[in-house]
Amino acid sequence: MSTTAAKDTPTTATIPDTIRVYNTLTRSKAPLKPVKPGQIGMYLCGPTVYDKAHIGHMVGPVIFDTIKRYLAYSGYNVTWVVNITDVDDKLINKSTERGITMAELATEMTQDYLANLAGMGVDQIDRMPKATECMDEIIAFTKDLIDKGFAYEAGGDVFFEVGRDPEYGKLTNRTVDALQGEGGGAAAKKRSPADFALWKSAKTGEPSWDSPWGKGRPGWHIECSAMSRAILGETFDIHGGGLDLIFPHHENEIAQSECCHGKPMANVWMHNGLLKREAAGKVGGRNDRDDAGKADAGLTLEQINQQTDEKFSRSKGAGGLAEMISKLGGERIRFFLLRTHYRSTVVLSDEAMDEAGAALETFYRFFERLERVTGRSFYELPVLRRHNGELEPGDNALLQEASARRAKFIERMDDDFNTGAAMSELFELVRALNKFVDQQQLEDAAKRSDADVASLVRGATTLRELGAVLGLFQRPVEKSGGGDDALVGELMSLIIDIRNNARANKDFATSDKIRDKLNELQITLEDRKDGTGWRIG
Repeated sequence: MSTTAAKDTPTTATIPDTIRVYNTLTRSKAPLKPVKPGQIGMYLCGPTVYDKAHIGHMVGPVIFDTIKRYLAYSGYNVTWVVNITDVDDKLINKSTERGITMAELATEMTQDYLANLAGMGVDQIDRMPKATECMDEIIAFTKDLIDKGFAYEAGGDVFFEVGRDPEYGKLTNRTVDALQGEGGGAAAKKRSPADFALWKSAKTGEPSWDSPWGKGRPGWHIECSAMSRAILGETFDIHGGGLDLIFPHHENEIAQSECCHGKPMANVWMHNGLLKREAAGKVGGRNDRDDAGKADAGLTLEQINQQTDEKFSRSKGAGGLAEMISKLGGERIRFFLLRTHYRSTVVLSDEAMDEAGAALETFYRFFERLERVTGRSFYELPVLRRHNGELEPGDNALLQEASARRAKFIERMDDDFNTGAAMSELFELVRALNKFVDQQQLEDAAKRSDADVASLVRGATTLRELGAVLGLFQRPVEKSGGGDDALVGELMSLIIDIRNNARANKDFATSDKIRDKLNELQITLEDRKDGTGWRIG
C-alpha cells in the first residue's frame, strides 16, 4: 500500500539525530534511537472491522501516516504495519444480526476502511496483516507463554497469569491488586480475576480454529503481539495507538511479549489523543499550535478514562465517513486532524471543518496564482527530501524567508512530530510567497522578470516539499459537478462579461449587485490585470 519513493536516499551517517519522541512508558521525550541504524519498524493497532468506519478511526492512521512520511523524509527506511482484527465478539454478533458469515462481514468492512484510508491520503502502510491469516503465529506465541510458565490452560481456554509478571502495570502505573477482571463464564476458570484470555474455547456455531487446547479463537491482545513479532521482530521501534488502548490492550501486549522474549517489545510507545465533538478554535490560531508539553498522553489514568468515555464512537452515533469525505474532501479532513498536536484531544465541530476548508483555500488560491504567473502547476514541482531540500538563498529576501520557515518547520517536527506548530510555518510561507507576487507585480506579464519567476518557483518548491511531509497537496483537488463543470464555466464567463460591461458603462450598482449575489452563493470574483477570475469559496 505504501507509495514512498526511495529516490536519492541519504546514507545512514547523514540521517539527523535531532528527532525527539514522547514515550508514554517513560512519560518523557527522548532522542529516537532505532533498533537497526537507518531503519524504523512501526506498528499501529488497526480496526475491528465489524461496522463502517467513522472519522474517529482516521485519527491514528492520519497521524502515523504523517509520522512515517517525516521519518522517510528524514532518511529512514520505515516499515509501517497496521493490523486488521477480523475475528472478535463484535464481529460474531454483528454477522449473526445481519445473517451473513463473519468472513463476509469482515471483508465488506475492511474494504470500507481501505476506501476511507485512500480518501484521506493514507497510503504509506506497508503491511496489513489479518488475525485470521496469522493463526499459526498466534497459536505458537500462546504455546511459548505456556511453556515458559506465564500462561495456563483451563478447560479449553488459555489465560495469561498476570501475577507471574513482576512488571505488569508499568505502562499505566497500575498494581495487580487494583485490577478487576472480566466476568462471564471464563471467570471461574481463572487463577486470578486479573488474568486475561490468550485463547478462547469455541462456542456452538462460532467460527473456530484447531489448537493444542481444542477448537477456539484468539483473544484480542495476543493477536497484536503475534503479528508484530512476525513482521517487525521481538523488539521494534514504535508502537502506536489511541489513548483508549493504553489499558488493557497495550498493557497486556507488553506483558505477553516481554515475558515471552525477555526484552522490550517496543522502544517507544506513542498514543494519539481522541476525537470528541465540541466548539473549536480557529485553524491557524494558537489552538492549532499546541505545545507538546500540553498534550494529553501524560494524563492520569482517571483522565484517560474520562477521555475514553467522551470519545467519538459508533456507540455515540458516529458514522458516515465515506459520505463526509465525499462532501468535504479527504484533504480537508486530514488538514483538520493535523492542526492539533497528535497527543492532544481533537475537537470536532462544523465550524472547525468550515474553517479548515477556508484555510485550505488560501493555499489553493496561491497554486492557481503560481500557474498564472509561471505557467507551471504546483503539483508538478519536485518533492525534495530533508537532505537535498536546503536552499541557498544568498541575498534573496524571499528565499531567505523560505529557508527560515523550512528550518522552523523541521524544528517543530523534530520535536515530537508537532504537526500543528509545523502547519503554522506553511501559512507563513504562503503569505510570503503571495507578498512577493504582489510586491514584484508578477501578475503583470509586462513587469515580471525571469529571475523573480525563478525565485517564486523555488519558494513554491519548498512549500510543496513541506506540504508533502504532512501528506497535503499531493494532487489537484477534484471539483464537484462532473460534466456540468463546462456549463458552469460558460455561465460564469457570461456573468463576468455582463459585469465588465456594467463597469465600463459606469453602472456600478449593477456591477456591485452581481458581485454581492455571487458572494452569497459562495462564489468569489477576483479582478486582476489580465482579467476577472472566479472561484468557489
